[in-house]
Amino acid sequence: MMKPVKVEVCVENLTSARIAQESGADRIELCSALSEGGATPSAGLIRTVRNELHILMHVLVRPRRGNFLYNDDEFACMKEDVLTAKGLGADGVVIGLLTADGEIDRVRTAALITLARPMSVTIHRAFDSVKDPLAALETCIELGVDRILTSGQQQKAEAGIPLLKLLVAQAGNRLTILPGSGVNAGNILRIIEETGASEIHLSAKERIAGKMTTAKTKCLSVTLCH
Repeated sequence: MMKPVKVEVCVENLTSARIAQESGADRIELCSALSEGGATPSAGLIRTVRNELHILMHVLVRPRRGNFLYNDDEFACMKEDVLTAKGLGADGVVIGLLTADGEIDRVRTAALITLARPMSVTIHRAFDSVKDPLAALETCIELGVDRILTSGQQQKAEAGIPLLKLLVAQAGNRLTILPGSGVNAGNILRIIEETGASEIHLSAKERIAGKMTTAKTKCLSVTLCH
């Protein structure tokens, strides 16, 4: 019998958060700009979702799209965002900072972890850009990271199963490996069974036509599927 697995759902609005909770998710990762890879959500969104949900809520702290090498101004913003999420009742933050040569930025990661406690801290898919994932895993453990969200350094987690399995085995009970990217109903059981992961990350999406009627504003919104 397969062991119980916790499910984290990535959402970018209150509607999606409600659906995730109603569908039995254990936790959400709240962000904005999912189509751009995710960015820090507004304080208003964090507060609104926190007031509505009783399941765990982790907040993405990412000041922009693109790489994970941040300048001093961006890092200052990240520190404020961690404190904002903490003050608004988040259960955790999701961060990722690298050095120019593709290693975990020990100094800045440690600083954000200190600010975040007692919240949980997850390293997001910045981990998939490190040059040596097994060494980076040990760095994360040394820093006290609780969880690493990773696709096994592949575009999709299913393709990353070999590395994910190695990471889960090496981490043991010292840190949780959270497979994510491209997880769906057709592959979720395979990913869980072959990696031995105890948690899984997904973002089930569908496009919903917007209600604007003018030609220039007939855009689509994205929300979590039922």
